Amino acid sequence: MKAVVIGAGVLGACAGWNLSRLGVEVIFVDAGQPGEGVTNWSFSWVNASNKTARKSYFDLNVAGIAAYRELSGAIGPGSWWHPSGHLRWADDPAQLLKTADLLAAWDYRVEVQTGAEVRRHLEPALAIPDEVPVAYYPDEAWVHGRQLVGCLIRQAVASGAEHRFGTAVREIDAGGDIQTVALSDGTRLDVDVVVNAAGPSASHIAGLVSRHLPMRHEPGVVTRLGCAQVPVQRAMHAPHIEIRPDGDDSVVLHSREIDALIDTGEGHAELARRLHEQAQYVVPVLSSSRIAETRVVERPIPIDGFPSVGAVPSVPGYYEAVSHSGITLGPVLGRLLASEIVSGTRDELLADFRPVRFVS
Repeated sequence: MKAVVIGAGVLGACAGWNLSRLGVEVIFVDAGQPGEGVTNWSFSWVNASNKTARKSYFDLNVAGIAAYRELSGAIGPGSWWHPSGHLRWADDPAQLLKTADLLAAWDYRVEVQTGAEVRRHLEPALAIPDEVPVAYYPDEAWVHGRQLVGCLIRQAVASGAEHRFGTAVREIDAGGDIQTVALSDGTRLDVDVVVNAAGPSASHIAGLVSRHLPMRHEPGVVTRLGCAQVPVQRAMHAPHIEIRPDGDDSVVLHSREIDALIDTGEGHAELARRLHEQAQYVVPVLSSSRIAETRVVERPIPIDGFPSVGAVPSVPGYYEAVSHSGITLGPVLGRLLASEIVSGTRDELLADFRPVRFVS
């Protein structure tokens, strides 16, 4: 079996790596470079605590966390994997505690601490009132997505996979025993399977096989700060701002409230300034840090907010791997999709996330 994986972000890398391990000949295709798109510009938080809208979606994300532990054992934890837990506090403590109670009832590990306890035991640099309740999720993590993608693709290539980076997909002749994928450099690839893991471009790729894949318009802005010394040890959600470390000399900032300003026309520099300002209320020493990079990207979210993963019966040989929270779900979706492609058997974890729910 030969498969082309369109998109070399975390979902594509995980799918291709798993297919390669199952003996499939894999060709990675990406118009850019591996891991440099949304994967490199997301908050990169591995979690299930924010996935309570549907129990089946929560369960899938719990499986995603477990899949990361397996993956770190298979490829080595390296500098991409940071299982340091996650902190959340809010302007509305009642809702925070209600969610913590729900998650505890679902056997998800959560500890409720006070701000004073968090400063004393976990994050001394935080400016957080002593009595504020803070939910601590010890099993959550953050991931350096670009490093993870690079590691997976290198291992797949060492096992015989090929790649065409910096080359866009122009045409797909699908639906027969052989799919032909035409690239912008003139190459034509004859394969048995096409995996659409193209992130924000997934709807366009689906259109090349006459498939309707409706997507949300939800842009997000992420800013990286350069720091002489990183003052936080784990990902956290404070009121109005999200903060996490990003290696030895960088911190990542994100805020849904700032995202809401993107379509108002505010420039990247102003969005970054607002993020930096909010972060200083939470971690005052970040006032001496500098804004290093800012990027606005389109989140790859199917219209109903849930993943679209698996075969599309109307287009034989075509599969989708399109999801928000690709960082959390990449390893588990990559494994389950690869198994479905090779064995023809669909895992029950994916029962609610069939691509067929979207019809023209």
